[in-house]
Amino acid sequence: MRNICDGIKKHPHPEEARSAVSKDACWSSGMDTLPLKLTVTPLLILAASLAGRRWGETVAGWLIGLPLTSAPVCFFLALDQGVGFAAAVCLGSLAGAASEAGFGLAYSIVARRSGWPLALAAASLGFVVCGIAFAIAAFSLWPLVAIAVAALAGALTLMPRLGDGVVTVPRSPHWDIPARMIVATALVLGLTALAPVVGPRMSGLLATYPVFAAVLAAFSQYGRGPAAAVRVLRGLLIGLFAFTGFFAVLASTIERLGIGPAFAMATLAALAIQGCSLLLVRPR
Repeated sequence: MRNICDGIKKHPHPEEARSAVSKDACWSSGMDTLPLKLTVTPLLILAASLAGRRWGETVAGWLIGLPLTSAPVCFFLALDQGVGFAAAVCLGSLAGAASEAGFGLAYSIVARRSGWPLALAAASLGFVVCGIAFAIAAFSLWPLVAIAVAALAGALTLMPRLGDGVVTVPRSPHWDIPARMIVATALVLGLTALAPVVGPRMSGLLATYPVFAAVLAAFSQYGRGPAAAVRVLRGLLIGLFAFTGFFAVLASTIERLGIGPAFAMATLAALAIQGCSLLLVRPR
């Protein structure tokens, strides 16, 4: 790194040199995180799908509420762009958690009378509208945390219950889980490709679009009916309390404590919250 900086100083056109180095760093960062996207994404969908078959759709949704992809992305951004950039990404992620409440509520309402394509379109529109509103408002950390928690609690209260318990359904086709994994990975690659263009807050917001929940809900509704999709989304919203706790702790500590301690504290907070929320989703 020191050799690079010395080279920039000696370059006849330092600004051009900085620009070239910045572009190379961004390209390298994208190459470094590509294996993460190609491995973590399908493995998470595989784990959530198998959990759904074993313990029900609510547990599957609860599992993907954890920041299992957003946290690594934020970690790499902290390394590449600095802790200030990562703190701003955290604010976008918190806004995204509140927007996911709009996603889940819109999907569950529309799914009562329509198929998964229309329900997914309405849910995505709800996410976008909420995201735009938060982008315009630009709340600071703790008001944003309070709004996210209130939005999640409100959505859970208003979400219609289309059926409880275990649904007896035909055996899923052999292509079901591989198709979920492929679709989710393609969506993650497309969304993260936009992130460098739109800045830290919007990057955090885009990264929280509920790709995994969208895939699981759509496939669940297609194969098991709207009640199964609603159970996925109910589990997701319960799991997002841990997501909110993670990014609240990370945003408030990363600039003071540094990357390692801040991520460690945020992870402990998320696990503690997620452990408590398990009581709400555990099959009875």
